Amino acid sequence: MWQFDYLWVFLLLPSPWLAYRFLRPYQEPHSALRVPFFFAMSRAVNQLPSASQSTGGRWQVIINVLVWGLLLAACARPVLVERAIEHDQPIRDMLLAIDISQSMQAKDFTDAGGQQTDRLSAVKGVVRDFIAQRRQDRIGLIVFGTGAYPQAPLTLDHASLLLLLDEVGVGMAGPNTAIGDAIGLAIKLLDSAKEQEKVLILLSDGNDTGSAITPGHAAALAHTHDIVVHTIGIGGPQASGEDKVDLQALEDIARTTGGRFFRVDDRGALAQVYATLDQITPHKVKTFSHQPKRDLFWWPLAAALLLLAVGHCLAAVAAPLRSKPAQARS
Repeated sequence: MWQFDYLWVFLLLPSPWLAYRFLRPYQEPHSALRVPFFFAMSRAVNQLPSASQSTGGRWQVIINVLVWGLLLAACARPVLVERAIEHDQPIRDMLLAIDISQSMQAKDFTDAGGQQTDRLSAVKGVVRDFIAQRRQDRIGLIVFGTGAYPQAPLTLDHASLLLLLDEVGVGMAGPNTAIGDAIGLAIKLLDSAKEQEKVLILLSDGNDTGSAITPGHAAALAHTHDIVVHTIGIGGPQASGEDKVDLQALEDIARTTGGRFFRVDDRGALAQVYATLDQITPHKVKTFSHQPKRDLFWWPLAAALLLLAVGHCLAAVAAPLRSKPAQARS
């Protein structure tokens, strides 16, 4: 589909006729020599005044009108509007905070084959599936143990995110569990995000043993920054010592930020948690449409120049042809 961007330019179409009709002819006064025998001299040299006054005729008027119309068409900027280009922009920034403390090596998860596996391996498997299903979201990764560290920034490059997830191992961030520090780091990473919906999914056994800031205070700060924290308690209730699951701490964090708390003790239950999170934070995308335009002004401009050249050529050819009858009459 093509269109004119400046259609109002065609209002200037009658301006030459209006100028011819209502403006006075331009006359430049200049001195002249009056010759009483002018017509006798003209006949002697076969140059009669009527023969030298060539207006071009009706065809030249038609050419001038067409040239004027084509010039206006070029100024009106004709464009070819191509098919709209649509793309999706994510409106959710989501962080995954994974506990990699020493307690995550406890083998109290049951995999799909019925074998016992450690907590971190089970979490990795479901996180991979979760990332694969959230193609429109910017997802970042935080790992925490004794300290909290950004493993991957908020990104749409989920392939690189999965590679960084595979490199995570138990004890890389220290043996202790710093849940409060992980939430504090998430606040810093999400603070610069301009999107309205910010989500942190925290996977931990909930047994905070090394935070510089308490989990409760960190959760209150997250709430003031409009960050919703969903917490997932990992591990069986029969665990003891460092492997013991502190479910109450995780539940309090979720309640403070307006999120939800889940408790799982096997991989199948963890997958069900992520399916529930898909319903809580559904995909929301903004679709932008852009229609590329190709300028076509050079078509009428080239036609006007060509028509003007043809008009001048015809005038140059017609002038000698009109002078020959005048010479024959003389």
